[in-house]
Amino acid sequence: MRLQHIIWDWNGTLLDDARAGVNAINAMLATRGLPRIDLPAYREIFGFPVINFYRALGFDIGRENWDAMAREFHDLFLADATLRLHADATRALDCFRQAGIGQSVLSASEQSILSAMLDAFGVTPYFDGIFGVDNLYGHSKLELGRALLKRLGAPPDDVLMIGDSLHDHEVAEALGVRCLLVAQGHQSYARLARSGAPVLRALGEVPAWLQADHR
Repeated sequence: MRLQHIIWDWNGTLLDDARAGVNAINAMLATRGLPRIDLPAYREIFGFPVINFYRALGFDIGRENWDAMAREFHDLFLADATLRLHADATRALDCFRQAGIGQSVLSASEQSILSAMLDAFGVTPYFDGIFGVDNLYGHSKLELGRALLKRLGAPPDDVLMIGDSLHDHEVAEALGVRCLLVAQGHQSYARLARSGAPVLRALGEVPAWLQADHR
């Protein structure tokens, strides 16, 4: 099976931002007198749509202004000093580029924020397309994925989505593309493994996974 294109998730997959997410959420919880969470608990609760994650943490969504909450989170998140690329992110991108395989980003992040972050971390040149959503709500990227797949024009069987969440697997299944999950982002290995998709512990394992007859 020939691999023509990689569709990358951004947050948690290439960008090491789970700690920044926890920090931002904890700051919001603290201002509301709600219990804080640690990173392992976060990885067991976080999911899409993100509004359900907020509900699970005790935020009173019915009384809060959801738009204001989304902006509050992003202001805290984007100012967090822990944001960085995952170790081996660039190596994984280079691996595919050297193999002549196209790459795109498909993210539930807002487009202008996504583009600015890719530029800031110096990885924009790796991608043929950068697809982010038009809002801050973290709902779904399925429709965006359909648009991306149509633009690619590649047979779905020749496309691989790499992500760090069950939503990435759901999107891949809906698009009919293959899926690889990496458990160093926003959801735990155990949760990801229940999807039935192959799961790696870290991006550094991607080259060996590719060589093991997965092209």
